[in-house]
Amino acid sequence: MSTLEGIKVLDLSRLLPGPYCSLMLADYGADVIKIEEPELGDYARWAKPYIGGIGSRHLLLNRNKKSMTINLKTKEGKEIFKKMAKDADVILESFRPGVMDKLGLSYEEISKINPGIVYCSLSGYGQTGPYRLLPGHDINYVGYSGVLGLIGLKDEKPVVPGVQIADIGSGALMALSGILMALVNRERTGKGQFVDISMLDGAVSWLYAAASEYFATGNVKQRGNTRLSGKNACYDVYETKDGKYLAVGALEDKFWNRLCELIEKPEWIPLKDKEDAQDQLRQDMTDLFKQKNQKEWLDLLKEEDTCVGPVYELDEVFSDPQVLEREMLKEMNHPKAGKIKQIGFPIKFSRTPGELRMHSPELGEHTEEILKELNYSTDDIERFKQEGVIEKKK
Repeated sequence: MSTLEGIKVLDLSRLLPGPYCSLMLADYGADVIKIEEPELGDYARWAKPYIGGIGSRHLLLNRNKKSMTINLKTKEGKEIFKKMAKDADVILESFRPGVMDKLGLSYEEISKINPGIVYCSLSGYGQTGPYRLLPGHDINYVGYSGVLGLIGLKDEKPVVPGVQIADIGSGALMALSGILMALVNRERTGKGQFVDISMLDGAVSWLYAAASEYFATGNVKQRGNTRLSGKNACYDVYETKDGKYLAVGALEDKFWNRLCELIEKPEWIPLKDKEDAQDQLRQDMTDLFKQKNQKEWLDLLKEEDTCVGPVYELDEVFSDPQVLEREMLKEMNHPKAGKIKQIGFPIKFSRTPGELRMHSPELGEHTEEILKELNYSTDDIERFKQEGVIEKKK
């Protein structure tokens, strides 16, 4: 039995934050049904590059899910959705606030027919507040949160993160946590609830290190002036002779001391936390690490207590023995794309591990199957196609 077997999720979200959340639910056994707009569907389906004519992002984000097309602007479409919602456990949506209300499918309406529903709305700024209707992307949410302002070097502009912090870390994973907590609460009380997830809220909650100092002293931490963002030379990135990089994280004395011993620079040991020595120390370390190739340094330092490791490119990530041993690279077959690579399961369970059960679905692949389960007849299904309630099979 899978961890979440028996949990039915109706997922109205698209692109990255919502689908990443429902991917985690699906990978661990939940029955996730993507509710998609006829003809268009989730935009990730059409995002290049393609594998076998299918957007590669869709192939990664939407495995283990079913796809059903419904035009929720039609009367019949709303009725179909409500029938599905009656025995669903979770609804996940990521429209701007107010869209589900206009459709007549808000939490208030759905909870009348299913008091146990866990209804999660995932949006940029949340369901309340002056920004609730503003458009936004990851860079906007981390900008407002102060997180972006902390990323980068001293006296230089903020650096755009290479992965989506707000979309995934403070959006998708906060939604996942909220949904699972609400399901636990429902087990105890029998009652569902509304879960309001704001990507801005989630990003603000990541500020514990900087905020704790600000709350205590009133001092605003400046970019590149914290122990974890460039203030100390012992915690930084250094280029090697072959144009690659090392990540040095020797924050504790024991790691720094061992690093200095191995690189034969014992005179650097007392300089680790001396504020006025950092610029020169960083320059000296920069010069030193450029004297050898990355592999030479790693052969010397990686297996020692130095907290020194490589800065990988993606091809190196997915050939690394630790990543492979932890099964973070998997393969599965897709009827059109053939054998495709997949990112593995980040949460390891001893009894109920994640599984690759189903390939990412074609748009509306399961529409007729689900309608028949809802006791709609073949004639009903044909009528829905003609009226634009569901996708016409191409």
